[in-house]
Amino acid sequence: MKYSRYSKAVLAVISLVLLVIQVYPLIWVFISSFKAPTDFSGDNPLSLPSQFTLDNYLNVWRKGNLGTYFSNSIIVAVTTIVLVILFSAMAAFVIEKMRFKWSQSVLFLFLCGIMIPIQVVLIPLFILYNKTGIINTLTSLILPQVGFALPISIYLFVCFYKYISNEIMEAAVMDGCGIYQVFWRMIFPLSRNTIVTVVVMNLIFIWNEFIFANTFIHDLSSRTLPVGLMDYIGQYGLTDWGATYAAISITTIPTMLVYFIFNKSVISGMTAGATKG
Repeated sequence: MKYSRYSKAVLAVISLVLLVIQVYPLIWVFISSFKAPTDFSGDNPLSLPSQFTLDNYLNVWRKGNLGTYFSNSIIVAVTTIVLVILFSAMAAFVIEKMRFKWSQSVLFLFLCGIMIPIQVVLIPLFILYNKTGIINTLTSLILPQVGFALPISIYLFVCFYKYISNEIMEAAVMDGCGIYQVFWRMIFPLSRNTIVTVVVMNLIFIWNEFIFANTFIHDLSSRTLPVGLMDYIGQYGLTDWGATYAAISITTIPTMLVYFIFNKSVISGMTAGATKG
């Protein structure tokens, strides 16, 4: 499709405006993390730092509990992602490639999970966790996040598996491969782009998850980063803005790095069904 120069100019201006709207808050947070406390008490809190200082980052790392929160978030994110990849890839393989009478009904039931809001399950899960004794543990964060990540992850894997030829699987079986060998040696390696898409998409949600962590975790030693940011709000709502912006900057860097490294694979995985259809 060809566009006129006027249409291209309009699209370029709209794209630039959207880019500024999306990126400016992030840049402002990073710049503010280098401000001295006196800069926040001035008449213009949006001004540039009078002098750049690393004290906010040093204070956050030394005086805060950021290291513990950081390690807890990594444990929850890595464990959840591994379980989601394993469960969703295997479930989608069974639904799409090992067709059975109720396979589409099973897929529909999984997709119904997308419509369930997180707030609905908080009280039942809190009662259940309290009775089973896993409240205040990282397990109480991993289990519900695996459950909420499975529907869309299974859907992405099913969409990709539709375009893998059954003849390839039949040839492998004729050569002596069992069903598990077909999955682990052929289907799973071919799903690399979909796996990366599922990882990045769920990692952003898991890394920034706040509702479950704020409901099920009360011990400081088990807190994750989003809940740990509340440490910088003092009595009567007084906030150490410099330390807060430094902590936010540190927490956003991992997800940004993962996305920038794998963004091409993410786009390929999201459009795999459309391009092959």
